[in-house]
Amino acid sequence: MITPVIMAGGSGSRLWPLSRQWHPKQFLSLTGEGSMLQETLKRLAPLEHRAPLLICHEAHRFLVAEQVRQQGINDARILLEPEGRNTAPAIALAALQAAEEDPEALLLVLAADHLIRDVARFHESGGHARELAEQGQLVTF
Repeated sequence: MITPVIMAGGSGSRLWPLSRQWHPKQFLSLTGEGSMLQETLKRLAPLEHRAPLLICHEAHRFLVAEQVRQQGINDARILLEPEGRNTAPAIALAALQAAEEDPEALLLVLAADHLIRDVARFHESGGHARELAEQGQLVTF
């Protein structure tokens, strides 16, 4: 079973004035009914998965917790970055956390601010990727 890891640690500087340091784009409703983070969480719903791990800056922990709660997700875990260090350290942090619970964990690492219009194709690709990962392959999109 996969463990979704959602990276929600962006600073929000590129879409100014819509997004700002304390309210980056992943927390805005730009492409759907919910925020970009919430749309990412919705895409996971049909997939069989463990509780999601969300990675964010500690300044955004309450925004993340509230948006996750609004989606009706009660088992998500939030990992806090005291300081943003980009993608690789965030994934390493999540991998270490997931490995503590299950040394054979398969991670599906997602950015909280991606727009994916063909959700059915996303699910299909994710299923194929899971099969390859279970065979020991490293899969990236």
